[in-house]
Amino acid sequence: MIRVSVVLALLFVISPSRAITPQKSFEEVSKRADAARASDQITEAIGLYREAVKLRPGWIDGWWWLGSLLYEQDRFDEAVPSFKKFVSIAPKKAPGFAFLALCEFETHDFASSLQHFAEWGRRGSPGDDALLDVAGFHWALLLTRQGRFVESLYLLAAKARKLGRSPALIEAMGIASLHIANLPEDYPAERRELVWLAGQAAFYSAVDAFPRANAYADRLLVHYDHEPNVHYFRGTLFSLQKEFAAAEKEYRQELALSPQHVPSIIELAFVYIDDLRPDHAVPLAERAVAVDPNNPRARYALGRALLDTGRIQESATQLEVAKRLAPGSAQIHFSLAKTYKALGRNKEAQQETAAFVSLKDKQEILAPARSNTPPRQERQR
Repeated sequence: MIRVSVVLALLFVISPSRAITPQKSFEEVSKRADAARASDQITEAIGLYREAVKLRPGWIDGWWWLGSLLYEQDRFDEAVPSFKKFVSIAPKKAPGFAFLALCEFETHDFASSLQHFAEWGRRGSPGDDALLDVAGFHWALLLTRQGRFVESLYLLAAKARKLGRSPALIEAMGIASLHIANLPEDYPAERRELVWLAGQAAFYSAVDAFPRANAYADRLLVHYDHEPNVHYFRGTLFSLQKEFAAAEKEYRQELALSPQHVPSIIELAFVYIDDLRPDHAVPLAERAVAVDPNNPRARYALGRALLDTGRIQESATQLEVAKRLAPGSAQIHFSLAKTYKALGRNKEAQQETAAFVSLKDKQEILAPARSNTPPRQERQR
């Protein structure tokens, strides 16, 4: 009994504060945190939110505000754990995936960032206009970096129509259009004029200002006609304008420079599909699939061409592969619905039609089933 009393006495000497200071309650700390945030006392608010979530680790709002305040202070590495905790416990977690992805982008954890942008997209890309703009832009940059250029340009074109022209957007569109798998700060400086001309042409094409787009594209060809992907890019602009003969010429010029250039093979196949010559498209699409069997657009092109030539069962097989590779593509679901209907598989046709309807008004990303900015000083907020 004496020994116990001595031990207790020593504890009180070593830690006197424990004997005289009452433990703060979660309610007290959380209220002070909210008040500090409301009065723009950001540093104090961050400290109080940290304290509050230690007291109650399941406090969803606390993790959200802690991550958000750290994000606004550009303390991205500190914000990552907060948003990770938020998405692990919140019932409506989707906006958290976008903020988590943005923080990971800034800390150069690009693989995780891309994965979390995709998760945000799968959950409907919720958020206000500011979040949609900055998250969509950064997502596009990472898609470009990974070599998923069609998907990147889909997002960037939407930003062009909504936000208008900006140097950061022009550069991003130029990089993606020329299939340069880099972030804006990483591609070679000597290619800046090349990228700028392509970006201008891509931007004006996205906003349907085709005379200006063609003017920049023509300048691009004059100065850089032997550069990789320049003829391919010019062909895509002609395809958008339904100038099929001109598009075919450009794709074939790209293939003369690089015979295994899969994007040109695919888009040439689509020229024939759109020009009602699917029999010409089939061998091209088969060639693209042989070179790149996991390319969803190649599978989609082959499925479309086979459908239009009456080879319905073969079409279904290819479109099913395309759907597996790109489950978020509305156009693939639409074509598969037509194919199933032609085969008399009405229930499956209805399911694909429903999938098409649910996806058609959302951002269509031909994203593989796996996982699946401007320079730092210009980051959009």
